[in-house]
Amino acid sequence: MLYVSEIFHSIQGESTYAGVPCVFVRLAGCNLRCTWCDTTYAFHDGRPMTIEQVLEEVGRYACRTVELTGGEPLLQREAVALMAALLERGYRVLLETSGSLPVDEVPDGVVRILDVKCPGSGESERNCWENLDRLRPGDELKFVVRDRGDYAWAAALVRDLALHERATVLFSPVHGECDPADLARWILDDGLPVRLQVQVHKVIWPGALRGV
Repeated sequence: MLYVSEIFHSIQGESTYAGVPCVFVRLAGCNLRCTWCDTTYAFHDGRPMTIEQVLEEVGRYACRTVELTGGEPLLQREAVALMAALLERGYRVLLETSGSLPVDEVPDGVVRILDVKCPGSGESERNCWENLDRLRPGDELKFVVRDRGDYAWAAALVRDLALHERATVLFSPVHGECDPADLARWILDDGLPVRLQVQVHKVIWPGALRGV
């Protein structure tokens, strides 16, 4: 049994798949409390659904890309089985995870998008650093940057560990707190080999919380 906050069809707003139509399966529950979290409604509750029920609802949409997100989807053991079932049905499967839990059981073929929590999140001590040794082709690392301090911390980590040689590295400004133009300038000035990511869904549907 899975506890599901929402299932919806939208435009992927983040990662290298930004702009791609996607079905989102947002699982309920999270072990972190990031200061800038925009999905606090997914911390609790959720409706109980079997894997077959989730697959049936996902199948109602004419879309072959599915992302598991949260909350923190890896808190639920059945998430791994759901990802495997989606792969078996020919879906392109993305996983958005906080990076605080091990990702070694995520099935091969799933695109793993791992957050690396910066100090401004208030949760940087919860990073599961072993995940960086588990990176595989196609994985992506996302740093959500709140301010210049976060940027300096993340930039040093990218350089010191040569993360850009092991995965696509995304720097995303905290919406409403870090000006994307500032972040772009810092990246350009430093010649940092990362990709700037703006949350596309917040540009398309400003102010919307659920279902986007």
